[in-house]
Amino acid sequence: MNQSYIRRVFNEPKASYFLFGPRGTGKSTMTVHRHPEALFIDLRIVEVRYRFAASPSDLLALVESQPEGATIIIDEIQKVPELLSLVHILIEKKKGWQFILTGSSARKLKRQGVDLLGGRALKKVMHPFMACELQEKFDLADALAYGLLPLRFGYAERQEALNAYISLYVEEEVKMEGLIRHYELFTRFLQVVALSHGSLLQVSNIARECRVKRTTVNEWLSILDDLLISYQFTNFTTRAKRELSAHPKLYLFDCGVYRTLRPRSIGDSETEIQGAGLEGLVAQHLVAWRDYTKEKHEINFWRTRSGVEVDFVVFGSLGFWAIEVKNATTVRTEDLRGLRAFQQDYPEAMTILLYRGTDRLLKNNVLCLPCDDFLRQVVPDKPLFVHE
Repeated sequence: MNQSYIRRVFNEPKASYFLFGPRGTGKSTMTVHRHPEALFIDLRIVEVRYRFAASPSDLLALVESQPEGATIIIDEIQKVPELLSLVHILIEKKKGWQFILTGSSARKLKRQGVDLLGGRALKKVMHPFMACELQEKFDLADALAYGLLPLRFGYAERQEALNAYISLYVEEEVKMEGLIRHYELFTRFLQVVALSHGSLLQVSNIARECRVKRTTVNEWLSILDDLLISYQFTNFTTRAKRELSAHPKLYLFDCGVYRTLRPRSIGDSETEIQGAGLEGLVAQHLVAWRDYTKEKHEINFWRTRSGVEVDFVVFGSLGFWAIEVKNATTVRTEDLRGLRAFQQDYPEAMTILLYRGTDRLLKNNVLCLPCDDFLRQVVPDKPLFVHE
């Protein structure tokens, strides 16, 4: 793929806003592309960061020289959080300036007592590419192997790019949080979390594998959540008619990052690894769809104590869907078991099974769709699927 800009589906507010998201998701590229005339302050550059850390008031003079209605982009705002109080002052001047404040985490800002402008700026999130953004450049097999981080596109050695991403960004972001005293243990924790990708989150098991306390694991999971490196879904309990599992499910934010972090051993099943990756690829599309869509939607999963499960339940004003993901080229009757049980309890939901085949099927009142086709038509502000 060449380095030409790929249009993002992100709906930009007209007002000032925070744009959070993991490193490499294209926050800076998108904002600069959309606002080529903006005043751009790049706090990733050491000299720039030192300047504003030593003299934050320089921001006042810079912005006040801009015409009314100008756009000001401050990249990686968490590196000099003192600037936020000055941004607050400048917004209060009501000169129509739009501030776009990008960052990989709000955690550091919150830890230092920053109030994120007291609600005067919206909070948005940027995700890896969606298939609808890549269009004909989207390749399911490639996405499963290397993920959809914009950062890795354009590299001939895509795995090397991901390895560098883990060491330069993921690990560095965690170190910057300043809360990890035993970094070697945390590295092991990241590998164990990768093994938990797409599974019920068992904190006690992770603590035992990492040889640390449960409280430590909970704190580390909180760091991953705040850095937007992972997210958790809870069980769908609305009108529950059965006993349900209490544990959440965990996913890493990009399937390429998942595969890079996941340790390998003799006897590993590539089918199992790819199955978790496929489920994670669907999950990251659903999360991006939810966060980019104006109307509010919830994403859950559904699992009974007896083990009957549906991977994703999505509910909101645009629709109600139950989605199961299978890394197989054919659909077996037993693959529909969870969706059929969900149908009994929630007959108003549309039940969808995504698989690796090429045919659209209707089996036992469950719509079976090629996963590739489904991902390509997941577009923000539109229903996930409409049965024609």
